[in-house]
Amino acid sequence: MMRIGFLINPVAGMGGAVGLKGTDGKVEEARRRGALPLAKNRARITLALLAQNKNLEFVTCSGIMGEDTLRETGILHYQVLYILDGESSAQDTRRAAQMFLKTGVDLILFCGGDGTARDIFDAVGREVPVLGIPAGVKMYSAVFAIDPVTAAELVVGYETQPLRDSEVMDVDEEAYRSGELKTRLYGIARTPALAGKIQSSKQVYEEGDEERAKGEIARFIHEIMIPDVVYILGAGTTTESIASKKGVKKTLLGVDAIKNGEIVATDINEKTLWTLLEQEQEAKIILSPIGAQGFILGRGNQQISARVVRRVGIGNIILVATPHKLRETPVFYVDSGDPVLDKEFGDSVLVVSGYRMAQRKKIHQS
Repeated sequence: MMRIGFLINPVAGMGGAVGLKGTDGKVEEARRRGALPLAKNRARITLALLAQNKNLEFVTCSGIMGEDTLRETGILHYQVLYILDGESSAQDTRRAAQMFLKTGVDLILFCGGDGTARDIFDAVGREVPVLGIPAGVKMYSAVFAIDPVTAAELVVGYETQPLRDSEVMDVDEEAYRSGELKTRLYGIARTPALAGKIQSSKQVYEEGDEERAKGEIARFIHEIMIPDVVYILGAGTTTESIASKKGVKKTLLGVDAIKNGEIVATDINEKTLWTLLEQEQEAKIILSPIGAQGFILGRGNQQISARVVRRVGIGNIILVATPHKLRETPVFYVDSGDPVLDKEFGDSVLVVSGYRMAQRKKIHQS
């Protein structure tokens, strides 16, 4: 019988769709903007796939930190070790993880983001392997499965898989909200290893020819932009170069919209973006996958939700990436929160990599 410590950070990811670029210290602001809890639904996908496995036994936290979702998905073999009193906090996550460690678990399965990963690492270090169900905004750490379905696959195959060292990253959220990416290595955790199932930590490329490559991409995109069409620009320096080519300033780590060479909206949240699309006849989305991780959707751009993508149409998504980034990213992933939509992307996609140049990249299918 495999013993799993399971917990949910109930507020993880709430800052994404509403444009806060993170939830740490911003829960009330996220709620004020209309954010809804996402982590429970993400965890439910994983647990529903594990519900019929008789070889799993869970220890968990009371209420919204674990017990509710286990019960709702039909998992009966669980024990509540940690009692949540009031709203959950980082301290609750650390204390629960410490109790999992003391009681003896084979694996800690958690649903959250980078902050949750750091809190668990603080509590257990390398003494217990960990696996994250991705539910945060950015998730730069390498302890997360690529999506909730894959998390279930990793749990089922855990006893036959090797363990690997995986980076737990610390992201400065205040700097991130100001448009500056500051990351540092927080620790090295142990994680189940299966090729293509665990995300890599994000890489930032600073080679000398990167700026030239971005400029060539921007020159080509500038040429093919259609008048009176709204272009939604995802986060990143490559999309920033496209905006600069049009003579406008883009929010580096946010989502902006331009039309006819002018900014229509800056640093927009999902609700505002949806309202904008209702007013426009045609729109396109320009995205640059996260370096090394290769996520098209689901990491750092939750403002571009599944319903936004359906409104615009998958055929109206333009992917851009420099040749170096593509060399370091063997496969792309889509984790929009809608598994049906994710599969509609197919098994490969074209990526603009220079002036009138494109490469076809494989998309992972769960």
